Amino acid sequence: MTLLRNPFEDWGFALWRVLLVAGIGALVGLFVGHLWWGIVGALALELARQLANLNDFLDWMRRRNQRDPPDAGGRWGDAVSLVSRLHRRKQFHKQRILRLFRELRRSTASMPDGVVALNADREILWFNRKAAELLGLRRKTDFGINLASLLRVPEFARYLEKGEFSSSLRIKPRIGEPTCLEFQGAPYGEGQLFLLVRDVTRQAQLETMRKDFVANASHELRSPLTVIAGYLETLSLGDDLPEDLRGPIQEMRRQSERMTAIVSDLLELSRLEASDEQVVGQPIDVAALLAVLRKDLVTRDAGKHEVSVSIEAPDGLMGDTGLIHSAFWNLADNAAKYTPAGGKIALRWWVDELGGHFAVIDTGPGISPEHLPRLTERFYRVDPGRARDTGGSGLGLAIVRHVLQRHGAELKIESEEGQGSTFACHFPRTRLVREPIAMTGDSGYSPTNVD
Repeated sequence: MTLLRNPFEDWGFALWRVLLVAGIGALVGLFVGHLWWGIVGALALELARQLANLNDFLDWMRRRNQRDPPDAGGRWGDAVSLVSRLHRRKQFHKQRILRLFRELRRSTASMPDGVVALNADREILWFNRKAAELLGLRRKTDFGINLASLLRVPEFARYLEKGEFSSSLRIKPRIGEPTCLEFQGAPYGEGQLFLLVRDVTRQAQLETMRKDFVANASHELRSPLTVIAGYLETLSLGDDLPEDLRGPIQEMRRQSERMTAIVSDLLELSRLEASDEQVVGQPIDVAALLAVLRKDLVTRDAGKHEVSVSIEAPDGLMGDTGLIHSAFWNLADNAAKYTPAGGKIALRWWVDELGGHFAVIDTGPGISPEHLPRLTERFYRVDPGRARDTGGSGLGLAIVRHVLQRHGAELKIESEEGQGSTFACHFPRTRLVREPIAMTGDSGYSPTNVD
């Protein structure tokens, strides 16, 4: 039976049928001597037939899984055929979706990580078996419950509320237990979220052991290195030291100083890693700080580089003065170490609608793109041989990253081989001290540049 017909043919067929019924009624009316009653009676019978077909069709629609479709002709037959086809298609897609859903449940149930589906209000829609095991969730009773209200960990609630899922979150969901869980959000749909849960207790314990070992080893190495450096300095100043030993003694002093610097950086990094709490601090005069950095850099380099300071806003910065000085100095010192003599180093501070920004811009050899993501890893060096020549420890940028994290800031690195590098610290607006800071003649403040 053809389901798609020309609408004019359909209307023509219906009109022809009505006229045929009326004609038959007219003939019967003429035969009994009542023409119009015959026509009205015939049309009434046709209407009753159509109503019976409609009632049969509706009854089949309500109970189409329990009874066969009605055997109707004409347009009712077309409607029954169309609905039957749509019903079969719906059943096919329903069964297909059910199969896919069962496969999804089976696959997620075998995953080593937990998966929790949350709606836009962060209420539980679904979770797999591993998530129930790790988070203590119960089927049926916990569906529709806000996940943050079940875990009751402030850091986790802030993680969900903030909505920035580019990084993961590690927490201990139960106080007094060593279990450590890592959460990673994956947004989808309209505000919905897949939350991946992983047990990282073993990794956390290993990291703690590593940090403790580094801190303890660094602390134990400091005293013997101090003694060694003292004796080497005494030997180097002796007038009776043979000339053939002066070179090796100086090299030993240089290496002991380098080891002392590495130990100091390791202790500083261990202290920063010991706590992830945000620093409150106090107002910092950024202009004065950069003037001091410039002075120290020029003195240490003995004028090898052209160092300039650009202060484009009088705003100060709220933070820990020692930590901020350490981070800014590491960036400036790093630029001085890798910029050839005669090159330029610029220290810049500016403010915009996003917050406060400090950048160190150099005219050094630049860095290849493949190295940029790993520069803040401890002991990572682009050129290990050159780093040893300049005395770098490979920990400076790792210290900078941790300092900025404790101030809610981030480090961005832009570099191109042969074009120099830019290391920029971006602080949120909440870290700015909006009141203009009173500048003195020694602060080095200028609305343009300080050279």
